[in-house]
Order: sequence, then C-alpha cells, then structure tokens
Amino acid sequence: MERSSHITSVLDTLFDDRRPSKWVTRERPKIDRIACPWLIRRFVDADAQFLYVPTPEVFEVAAREGAVAYDIPGAEFSHVGELCSFDAFLERFALDDAGLAAVAPIIRGADTDRHDLAPEAAGLHALALGMAASIEDDHALLERGCLLYDALYAWAVHARGERHSWTPPRA
Repeated sequence: MERSSHITSVLDTLFDDRRPSKWVTRERPKIDRIACPWLIRRFVDADAQFLYVPTPEVFEVAAREGAVAYDIPGAEFSHVGELCSFDAFLERFALDDAGLAAVAPIIRGADTDRHDLAPEAAGLHALALGMAASIEDDHALLERGCLLYDALYAWAVHARGERHSWTPPRA
C-alpha cells in the first residue's frame, strides 16, 4: 500500500517511528470500532494492530502499549458533535476518496442511530449488531467485520447505481 506523505506525517506524529501502528478501544466492537480498523488497515497502515480492552482500561493500555485510543470520550479519534470516530479518521488523515465519502454517512447513521442519514444505515446497524451477537471473540469479529466493510466499499465504488428488480416470469 502506497501512503501519501500526509498519512505518513500523521503516523509519525502519533507513533514516531514505531510501526506497525497500535490502536486501542473498548471491547465488544460493533459499528465504528470495526469501521475504523478497517479504514486504517485499508488506507493508512496495512499492518496496524488493534487491541480491545474493558472500557476503564483503554487509556492505561494505550500508554503502556504505545497505542492510540479511539472511539471513547477523551480520545483523539472519537465522536464530535453529530460525527462519529470514522469521520475523525477521515478528516485527520485527509482521506479524500469517493467510495469513503459514500460509506461515511452510512457508518455515521448506523453508529449514531441516525438511520435517516443514508438508506443503508439501518441495514449496516442490523448486520453489525447481529455479527457482534454471534461472534464472541473481538479479533475474530474484527476480521469478519472487515469483510462487511470491504463489501460496502466495493458497493460504493462499483455497484451503487445497480438495481435488483428482477422478478420471475409468471407461469
């Protein structure tokens, strides 16, 4: 993956020369806490590591591990107003990509219970919560959840205008 000089500069600011980058957040990830790692691995640092810990331990683990906390109040990457952590990553890393711009309101709508932001937000919400309810291991959930975001991004880039209106012929 080729990184822009801006992305490299942000990573250097956050981690100095420590790579791969390390990120930590609350355990039992759902929407934003899967979308953000997906974004980081696909567009920022393919080898990034993610830690899921009990909420009261996030900042302690971040300090001990040299990780950056995200999606928790007080973290550098978290919700601001009506925006979610995914939006904070897009802004900080200056990720200007049409596919990401299309999926951002879906993720924001699903994560903030604002399904009116995009028609697909309710579906993402249902799938993310269903995956979290059926997969107990947070890292397994992350790996499988990334497939969901890969598919959402591919839809945004390649199939957004496609409709499925086929009906079988009457016998």
